Amino acid sequence: MANHVASPTAAPSVPATVPATVHDALFTRIAWRLLPLLFTCYIVAYLDRVNVGFAKLQMVTELRWSDAIYGFGAGIFFVGYFLFEVPSNLLLERVGARRWIARIMVTWAIVSGAFAFVDVIPWGPLPALFRVEPSVFGFYALRLLLGMAEAGFFPGIVLYLTYWFPAARRARAFALFMTAVAVANVLGGPLSGWIMDTFDGTSGWSGWRWLFVLESLPSLMMGVVVLLLLPDGPADASWLTAEQRRIVAGALAADQSDDATRTTSSEKARGAPATTREALLSGSVWALAFVYFTMALALYGVNFWMPTIIQELGIPRTDYLRVGLLATIPWGVAGVSMLLWGRHSDRTGERRWHVVGALLATACGLALLAVTGTRVVPSLLALSLVAAGVLSSMSTFWAIPTAYLRGTAAAAGIAWINSIGNLGGHFGPDLIGRVRTATGSSAAAFLTLAALAVAGAAVLALRSRSSQAGDAPPPGATPGAA
Repeated sequence: MANHVASPTAAPSVPATVPATVHDALFTRIAWRLLPLLFTCYIVAYLDRVNVGFAKLQMVTELRWSDAIYGFGAGIFFVGYFLFEVPSNLLLERVGARRWIARIMVTWAIVSGAFAFVDVIPWGPLPALFRVEPSVFGFYALRLLLGMAEAGFFPGIVLYLTYWFPAARRARAFALFMTAVAVANVLGGPLSGWIMDTFDGTSGWSGWRWLFVLESLPSLMMGVVVLLLLPDGPADASWLTAEQRRIVAGALAADQSDDATRTTSSEKARGAPATTREALLSGSVWALAFVYFTMALALYGVNFWMPTIIQELGIPRTDYLRVGLLATIPWGVAGVSMLLWGRHSDRTGERRWHVVGALLATACGLALLAVTGTRVVPSLLALSLVAAGVLSSMSTFWAIPTAYLRGTAAAAGIAWINSIGNLGGHFGPDLIGRVRTATGSSAAAFLTLAALAVAGAAVLALRSRSSQAGDAPPPGATPGAA
């Protein structure tokens, strides 16, 4: 994996005293030490976040829920995520990545396992207060708690990678890390289907209950692994020499110096946010949050409903493993696409148009999905286009705010973009559920999501160049050149 991150052409500037080969070898080593661990953490995190899509195939029938109930509950995860995102990232910066990421993983594992008991947990008078059935209230409450528990994980990792990689190496580092989304779905689909097929009826439990319990265990174990192995930063990495730590610090310092040199006088007058307050009030940060919001609408709208979409292509209702195997096709395509897209973005040093192009591909896939009906091949092609487009746009996107924001403003700004943006993860699944309940079809919802993806692309395309701090210098550029 690391070879993509440590491409010799990616380095924006290498200190004169450090040969380029030494520089590249060092970042290759860092990538190999960090990315596999973070990659695995994100896989198990994402499984716990989206396995509800497979559980839905059995759970809603057993508990007699409507599509609207499922869609709202699947999406309410992101309300909890939104409420705790910024405080969580600020605490990560204060207490250190190792302890905070480990805490996140252990707490979300506990909540995820509790979904097996969603209809038997005693909530007292709360269900009656909210005028919903106890099992429905339990589903909503646990999804909200899961979002609160996981809040800060993804933006924390994004922030953490900026401690190690200079800007021109980040798109591929982010792409490699985010490939875990595709891998989680490639592995998680067949795994979830197999668990539901194999364990259904064991000890009197339905397959969906076993799904939640068994898939929560890897998160619990990885929380312990993170506590033992993850360094808080280069200064705490026992596997780096003092000289190697100096090289990393020098590369990051040169990176910031290059950013300052590339900034025009009008941009200096405007200035990038320097404090938490400035980051939260920045128009550029809000614009980026909207762009990310449109990505999350598409990603989670389709992801939480993909098992249902595939099942409705003619798969028998109890053949969960076949549904899982077919679901690997779109995510396999997405995994390859996002790596190639991130690599091309780093090689050219261009960020904005890579995100715009990928978002437009997402919109095309959603529009196609609205008209394919139950035809297998066109539907899988449309799903593949959506998955590839949205994951490619997301992985390249994060190279923009991490270059624009610095210090405490980065911790707050990255978390704010991610938390506002991920509210799309609430509205996407909820919109599809409501439209399906009202019309019996998802077509109108897919067209709405497509239009919003185009809007996100337009906002980013029209951003003033004065706030476009995300582009890295192209290969061979003179350090500090515009």
